[in-house]
This record gives sequence, structure tokens and C-alpha cells, in this order.
Amino acid sequence: MSSTASAALSPLYPNVKLVPRPNTERGGADHGWLKTFHTFSFASYWDPRYMSFGNLRVINEDRVEPSEGFGTHGHREMEIFSYVVSGELEHKDSMGNLEILKRGDIQLTSAGTGIRHSEYNRNDKSMVHFLQIWAEPHTSGLQPKYFTRHFTDEEKTDKLVTVVAPVGGEGVKEEREGSGPAPVQSNVTLKATILSPGKSVEHIFSAPASGETQRKGYVHVIQTSGYNTDAATGNRVRVNGGLELSEGDGTFAWGAFGDKLEIENVGTTPAEVLVFDIE
Repeated sequence: MSSTASAALSPLYPNVKLVPRPNTERGGADHGWLKTFHTFSFASYWDPRYMSFGNLRVINEDRVEPSEGFGTHGHREMEIFSYVVSGELEHKDSMGNLEILKRGDIQLTSAGTGIRHSEYNRNDKSMVHFLQIWAEPHTSGLQPKYFTRHFTDEEKTDKLVTVVAPVGGEGVKEEREGSGPAPVQSNVTLKATILSPGKSVEHIFSAPASGETQRKGYVHVIQTSGYNTDAATGNRVRVNGGLELSEGDGTFAWGAFGDKLEIENVGTTPAEVLVFDIE
């Protein structure tokens, strides 16, 4: 993408580069029991252009039918977190954790040297809709750990709330349950907002990694109006005064220290948006 075209997508902050990832271009499949979208290469979807973005490896938007789920399987050397949009998700793992997650819950597993877990929708009437996100850890050989956090809709309404952040960061506590963001052993931060029509939030790029001139970001509009494999519809936001995104759309972003991502709701209904900050 030329610098002129990129600036047209971000007129408020022309030094910020935006590269859209439309809903129609995401990978995914309808397996009957599971309807899934993949922002990055995953399972049978493979595209060498979309393998990862910095340490961010997976953004899957999943819908699991009633009384269905992912059977017991293993993970190692990966930070795995679930963001529940609606319904109920049972998490059970080899560390002895068993929990039913609901809207507003964040569950983070630091797989470290290895864990086994299952994710299941035990509800026999309602589907569960959640995002499964993976980030590569900055350190290998860690002891597996489990964390949960809860953030209400009120907390996220018209505010950009940090829900996952690197261990050692401000307000990050290594407690199984508690306040503040869930602690991740990776250079990835996740923020969330529920934006009312006409409202906006800002993400400010912090300092890039040593030797780099820019920091990475990714914006994703959650598909809250229902499963849709066609051109994105529903809730609509505008990024940096130019690029418009609807449900299921996303955009890669690059910015220098102090640059901004301004996200404004230009639709008529509240939009639930995730913003990733990546070193």
C-alpha cells in the first residue's frame, strides 16, 4: 500500500499506517457444531501473508452450538485467552480448574511446559460466542498457570479498558482471580470497549521495541449481530477519521511513539471493539 493510500485511511494521524482485514477475507469454516473465523492461519486455513503479527498468533471468533465443544487437547509454549461475548463456556483443564465462563469473562491460560484442557458449551439451548486468542510467550519453559477476570459492560462502555496485559505492567496482578487485567507472559496487551453511537476512544502507541521505529496495533470489531460470512454489516466504527469497519472487520496498524488510534462509532447501535497493542 502506498503512503498516499495509507494516509487517506488515517487522515487524523497520517503517519499511522492502516491495512484493513475485511470480514470476507478472514479464514474460517462452518462445521455445523462450530462456526469459526480465523484472522490468522489456523487449522485448515493457511495463508502465508497471515501467519502472525508480532507475538499475536491467533484471533479466532467462534460460535459453538448447544451441548457441543472442543474435546480435551493439549497446548504448550503459548498464552491462550478467551473473551466471552455471549452464552456460557465451560473450561476444564489438567491443572484441576473447572469453570463456567459468561459474558464479560476473560480466561487466560499460560500453557508453559504443557497443559491439557477442554472448552464446552454445556447449555442445551443457547450457543456460546467467544474469541479465542493466542500469543507467543516471551519466555519458554514457564510453569502452567490459570487466570480469570471479569469486566462488566458498564466498565467498558465508552472507555477503552485494558483486560489483558504483560506481567510486570501497571496494575497487573499474578492472582488467579482479582481486579485489573489478566497477566500474560507476552508482549501483547488487549483492550476492549463498547462504544455508543457518536462516542470515541483513543489508543496511544507506546514506545516500540528496541531497534524498532514503530509499534504494532490491531483493531477488531466483534460480530455481535450474528454470524455473517458476507460483507460486514451491523455496528460501524471509523478509525482515525478515515477507515470504516463493520462487524467482523479488522485492521493492522503501525505507529510511532505517541501516535494514536482514534475509534469513533459512526453507526446507530453500540459497537464492541477489541484493540491489541503489540511490541
